[in-house]
Amino acid sequence: MRIVYHLGAHCTDEERLIRCLLKNRAALAGQGILVPAPTRYRRLLRDTAVQLRGAAATIETQALVLEQIMDEDEAERLILSWDSFLSFPQWVLRGQLYGFAGERIRAFTQIFPEIEAEFHLAIRNPATFLPALFEKQRGAKSYEEFMEGADPMDLRWSDVVRQIVAQNPGVPLTIWCDEDTPLIWPEVLQAVAGFDDGTELEDTDELLSLIMAGDGLARMRSYMASHPPSSVGQRRRVVSAFLDKFALPERVAMSFSMPGWSQDTVEEMTRRYQDDIAAIAQIPGVSMITA
Repeated sequence: MRIVYHLGAHCTDEERLIRCLLKNRAALAGQGILVPAPTRYRRLLRDTAVQLRGAAATIETQALVLEQIMDEDEAERLILSWDSFLSFPQWVLRGQLYGFAGERIRAFTQIFPEIEAEFHLAIRNPATFLPALFEKQRGAKSYEEFMEGADPMDLRWSDVVRQIVAQNPGVPLTIWCDEDTPLIWPEVLQAVAGFDDGTELEDTDELLSLIMAGDGLARMRSYMASHPPSSVGQRRRVVSAFLDKFALPERVAMSFSMPGWSQDTVEEMTRRYQDDIAAIAQIPGVSMITA
């Protein structure tokens, strides 16, 4: 068995991935892919990791935890999804971005030290990620308290990725950009769940339904039904074309304000984010899903 950890991050997936997989859990189970409800493992894993304090769990503890997560005796893949695997939202910034991510994930994998693991992570432009994360604080913190001395220009996802790789050597890590998800969603679902080519999943258009007019989405579905895409690239071109015509401007336009930020700030952060993506793609052990 292999345990698949979908790590979030915060303000990217918003539970869409796990909702889709849960809706298709019966079909996936036929391929040995188990998708337990998050209520069965999130608190359990957190409490177990705290009790272990970084030590490897015994065989007895592993068996006990697995018994509470899954009803089946065996599986090919066990999907665990939680955007707080990396950190709880209020602790994402402690002078840096997810400063303890590698150590924290290592603590979770030590619950199952004998079982192969793989990681999956969506990243997001800090120019939009930080405002969205700040909004999650619901006024509990001032901007200065939220940033904790971090310079937004210096925050790099590549630092987070290197932590994860260093603390969890040999564990495959797949990364994609949240901004690309409307175009690459089927590939993301398959990468995480590992289902066979040709598997038909239900309700895979939730993300598109949030940013595309209803009649446009209906037309796209009708078009794809009568003109099945012959490749991933062709499907992406079709989705892109329909988004160009039917995207809801108020849903795709990012509107936010952060104290002291200007348009130049946002543009420079975005440029550095693009450079950071290129750096991440060069890190050994990392695979990227790109649009």
